[in-house]
Amino acid sequence: MNFQEFDATLEQMFALNELSLQLQENQRKQLFEAMNIILEKNKVMNLTAICSEGEFIARHWVDALTAVDLIPQGASLLDVGTGGGILAIAYAVARPDIKVLAMDSTAKKTDFVAECAAKLGLKNLRVISGRAEELSKDKKFRESFDVVTARAVAAMPVLSELCLPFAKVGGIFCALKGKNGAEELAQAAKAIKTLGGRLKEDKFISLREISGGDVISSDRHLLIIEKNSKTPGIYPRRYAQITKSPL
Repeated sequence: MNFQEFDATLEQMFALNELSLQLQENQRKQLFEAMNIILEKNKVMNLTAICSEGEFIARHWVDALTAVDLIPQGASLLDVGTGGGILAIAYAVARPDIKVLAMDSTAKKTDFVAECAAKLGLKNLRVISGRAEELSKDKKFRESFDVVTARAVAAMPVLSELCLPFAKVGGIFCALKGKNGAEELAQAAKAIKTLGGRLKEDKFISLREISGGDVISSDRHLLIIEKNSKTPGIYPRRYAQITKSPL
C-alpha cells in the first residue's frame, strides 16, 4: 500500500465512522510511516495480531482516534501498557499540542516506541519502562496527568487500580474496551469509587470497516472515568494482590 492508497482508505474509514478529525498531510504521512514501521517490526516482535494494512487503519488508527476529542487542549497524557505504542503514537500525531508519555513494563517495547517516535519526528512523545503499580508510587508520576489511557491491557477492575493513581484530581482515565465494556465497568464499580473516580460516560461506538466489499462492525466502549478525589496512599497494591483480589 502506497501513501495515496493509505490516505484514501483513512479518509474512507473516517467518513464511515463519522470522525470529523481533520489531519494535515504531514500528520497523515506520519501515521502511514508509523504503520509501516510497526508492521515491519512485528515480523520479529509481537506488537499486534493485525498484519493487514486495511485492518490496521480501521482497528488501530481509527479505533484509537475515536477518543482523541476527549483530550483537553495542552494536556499531559499517560498511556499505560503501551505495547507497540498504537495509542501513544496516534495521539502524539493527531494532537501536537499535548505531551504524551508511553509506559510499558517491557523495555524492548518502550525502546521500539522511542525509536519510532524519533523516526517520525514526534517531539511530544516520550517513553518510560517500568511497572505501573511501582511507578505510580513515584511522586513524579502519581496524580500528575490530565489524561490516562489504556487499551487491551487488563480487565477493568485491575486496570482501574493500575491507572487511576496516575490521574490528577479533575483529570480523566479513559479505557478503550471491546464488546464486554459495560460488563467490565459494572464489575469495576467498587474499585473506581475506592480509587477516587466516578463514571463520567460509557460511550458506545460501533466501529465500522470494509471487508470483502461489505461493511462490518464491532462494538467498542470508551469508559471515561473522572478523577474526583485523591487515590488513597495504599493503592495500588502489589500486582499479585491486584489480580488475586481485585477491588
